[in-house]
Amino acid sequence: MSEHEPIRLSISGLSCAGCVAAVEDALRAVPGVEQAVVNFAEHTAQVTGEVEVDSLIAAVRKAGYEAALLRGLADEAEKEAAEFAHYRQLLRRAGVAALVALPLLLAGGLLFDVLPPLSPAARPFWLGVGLLCLGVLVYSGGHFFTGAWTALRNHNANMDTLIALGTGSAWLYSMAVALFPEGVPVLARHAYFEAAVTILALINLGSALEMRARGKTSEAIRRLIGLQPRTARVVREGREIDVPIDQVGLDETVRVRPGEKIPVDGVILEGHSTVDESMLTGEPLPVEKGPGDVVTGGTLNKSGGFLFKATRIGRDMALARIIEMVREAQNSKPAIGRLADRVSSVFVPTVLIIAVLTFLAWYDFGPEPRLSYGLVTAITVLVIACPCALGLATPISIMVGVGKAAENGILIRSGEALQQAGRLTTLVLDKTGTVTAGRPVVNRVEVADGWREEEVLRLAAALEAASEHPLAEAVCAAAAERALPLPAVEDFGALHGRGVRGRVEGHELRLGNRLWLEAEGLEAAEFAERAEALAASAHTPLFLAVDGRVIGLLGIADPVKPDAGEAIAALRRAGLRVVMITGDLEATAAAVARQVGVDAWRAQVLPEDKAREVAALQAAGERVGMVGDGINDAPALARADVGFAIGTGTDIAIESADVTLMGGSLFGVVDAIRISRATVRNIWENLFGAFVYNSLGIPVAAGVLYPFSGLLLNPIIAGAAMALSSVTVVSNANRLRFLRLERRGR
Repeated sequence: MSEHEPIRLSISGLSCAGCVAAVEDALRAVPGVEQAVVNFAEHTAQVTGEVEVDSLIAAVRKAGYEAALLRGLADEAEKEAAEFAHYRQLLRRAGVAALVALPLLLAGGLLFDVLPPLSPAARPFWLGVGLLCLGVLVYSGGHFFTGAWTALRNHNANMDTLIALGTGSAWLYSMAVALFPEGVPVLARHAYFEAAVTILALINLGSALEMRARGKTSEAIRRLIGLQPRTARVVREGREIDVPIDQVGLDETVRVRPGEKIPVDGVILEGHSTVDESMLTGEPLPVEKGPGDVVTGGTLNKSGGFLFKATRIGRDMALARIIEMVREAQNSKPAIGRLADRVSSVFVPTVLIIAVLTFLAWYDFGPEPRLSYGLVTAITVLVIACPCALGLATPISIMVGVGKAAENGILIRSGEALQQAGRLTTLVLDKTGTVTAGRPVVNRVEVADGWREEEVLRLAAALEAASEHPLAEAVCAAAAERALPLPAVEDFGALHGRGVRGRVEGHELRLGNRLWLEAEGLEAAEFAERAEALAASAHTPLFLAVDGRVIGLLGIADPVKPDAGEAIAALRRAGLRVVMITGDLEATAAAVARQVGVDAWRAQVLPEDKAREVAALQAAGERVGMVGDGINDAPALARADVGFAIGTGTDIAIESADVTLMGGSLFGVVDAIRISRATVRNIWENLFGAFVYNSLGIPVAAGVLYPFSGLLLNPIIAGAAMALSSVTVVSNANRLRFLRLERRGR
């Protein structure tokens, strides 16, 4: 597989951020692997490079974990079913442990104090309790012990190591006291069977709740996958038949009826309809479609039926590429995520050392019973210190934030882009296609005495019919609206940045800007005042000359998008300085700038110079975002701290942009920045909570407060706190799903 076709693996056995590092190291060690990223929140790995899948799976297994290739919808469904089955199993394990733990807790002093003391006479009772708890350790905690053993064999330590050591030590000590009570000082004769099984009940329950909450973070991906129908109605040999979606071929004719989802990407051949593209673009209003228009797989046909030709299928479809882009972004790690990974990678070994030192400190310097105190505090440190919350803090927020963006037609390429977007101080906007609609129209036709508007427009359109310039399209479209017949053009020539010339019906025609015509010796003073007025109102004036005389003036304008001014105001309220850059004339740029309310603007800037403008702003200390169409603006998009490609419809292959906006509204940029800031804030909340939990929890568990207050943390409380910490992090991340965005019309 190539770099453009990443391999996705489902990974089972991950229990903490230490496991993530172990699997990533194992994958990166495989020859041919260029990049390997493990998503702890989703329990998947994404690998790029020239490498065989079997070698990757073998490497993961050698590291002590299980892996399976994820190919398509069927594998995703199988993974989801397996995770649900594991969720049910965790609940059963928690329930079995609770059934044993609750009576021991109640009878051991929580409500009653009826358990016999540890003595030779009560040895049979306590042996029975010990064997029953051993059964719980095997059933409810066996996966922790096997995981710890596997990690040990691979010279690693993880969450399983901490839990296995904590609960195993509690059970072994209790069994030793039960078997040989006379060999232990009276004050140290205490069994911790109830602590071991209660910890297992709480941790299994916490894992189940965490898994259920984690499942909600992939909601965006599941919705995108669910957009694609399972079958398509194709026309073959004059008959319409239903076939599975993966059997639709390129250039095949497909029928779509009202209310059906469009199966693949294509171009309409016949028929008219309106199509709801909101799940892909974030735009709420259905779009009119007719012959020649592009339709996208996964969107919903509303009112009419049509036939279309399939142009992109399988992985080439826009929806498939969107899903892949979202997954890549969810798997990527911003700088703050890499910081958490570095901390987590050394966390478990550090905790093991702290637990040993805690035991030795209590055993050497603590009050009687020193052995019991040392054991309890060491177990409590092991149990409370599991770094699950620390490992989840970043990836869980990234998953939800990127998914929230995708649901609103915003495709964020990486976690780094998600982090940087909220830090921008200046936003540079290209004018054409970004602030304006990008589809120029002829609004005014001025004529000299003795000429009619239709005649001037007909000659101008005849000349422009041979040109590919956007302004030429506007002139031809205006003539087509009036159904004007266009004569043929001869000796056509186009002069970059000036205009076009040619011979029509035996007359020499020139159409272009005033500077060019005057340089050619033509006098345009008659229309000078009207041209200035047009330019002042954001129109581009084109002068038409016939046989050396200027006989007409066309005013062409690219209309400002209806919500551009409102979106720019929202960006300024968010604290950004908004600068517009355009290749248009000063007067046109000034008119648009006044209309939409930008802070500053630059005119007559060539596409290759836009990157220099961005660099100049960066040199002045600004963090710069660039918003453009992703083609002419590619150098500037790549140079900016964050590049936004806007109004690209279904064309999401703009490699130079960090963020692709499926819709054409500038509110997509507002939403992207809002999502970025909310996500980064959420990550810091999670990291702060996880760091505070561990940095405060471990000293308290070790007994640092005991000399001052007599307070010593119960291992059961430590288990509950550890289990709840991960659930809290996941629940906090899921708050991002309900983030309110400013986009209008929703």
